[in-house]
Amino acid sequence: MDANVGSQPNRPLIGQAASPHRSVAGLAMSMVSRGWRDYALGAIVPVSVVVLWQLACAFHLVSELFVPSPLHIAAAFFDLFGSAEFYGDLRISLTRVAGGFMIGSSLGLLFGLTTGMFRRVEHTLDPSIQMIRMIPHLAVAPLILIWFGFGETSKVLIIAKGTFFPLYINTFLGIRNVDQKLLEVAKILKFSRWKLALRLIIPSALPYIFLGVRISFGLAWIGLFIAELIGSKAGIGFIIMRAQQTMDAPKLFAGVFLFALVGLITDSVVRSLERTFLKWRDSYQG
Repeated sequence: MDANVGSQPNRPLIGQAASPHRSVAGLAMSMVSRGWRDYALGAIVPVSVVVLWQLACAFHLVSELFVPSPLHIAAAFFDLFGSAEFYGDLRISLTRVAGGFMIGSSLGLLFGLTTGMFRRVEHTLDPSIQMIRMIPHLAVAPLILIWFGFGETSKVLIIAKGTFFPLYINTFLGIRNVDQKLLEVAKILKFSRWKLALRLIIPSALPYIFLGVRISFGLAWIGLFIAELIGSKAGIGFIIMRAQQTMDAPKLFAGVFLFALVGLITDSVVRSLERTFLKWRDSYQG
């Protein structure tokens, strides 16, 4: 037997599993690097657009009276954050969006569940809901203002009207796309109606429901903009309207980008929740 064998350092054999701590650390580093890589890829298009935009303004290819440079817009953006009134306007807009989204999405989820699970309810309610869905926001908003006045109620209802339909439709489709074979297995196992809904139908419909939530959040911001433009004395939409009246193009663009930024943040939060609740899903990731 070779005498040098005992003096050799302990090395993992070929095929032997590495230390669990080392493998977990390597997996974490891989996920972090992949996340930063994804962020970098997502920044390519907006950064390129901003650079080309700034160059076009610097070489006077566009008139800054109508299309201000990104640097001027950034200065107006930071001026907004330095204003004491801005935070009050932002709080009011966020409150309106939260209230409208909660009302519209809750009703959309409830009606989507009932029409999806009960065919008679579908035949009773769905035609009327689809007819109302086709009425444009701008056509409904003046009626809501006439009925409920220019207070907060009308603004919240305008937002709720837009958030209701995406969640209703996607919840309905999610329920109707549950695999029939799973329903047959549940029938064999003698699931009650409540157990069938909570253990099988709703979990299977979650991808559609989260898609509806994302679309509803986007339409909530559109509804907020319409509500605050029609009749409001505070809010982000009011900032944009006031900038339009004073021909303050940088502040107008800053208000528009603020809408986009807050909308992106809310969408990212929903996507994060979606990844958390749908870890069980084994689907193509691109």
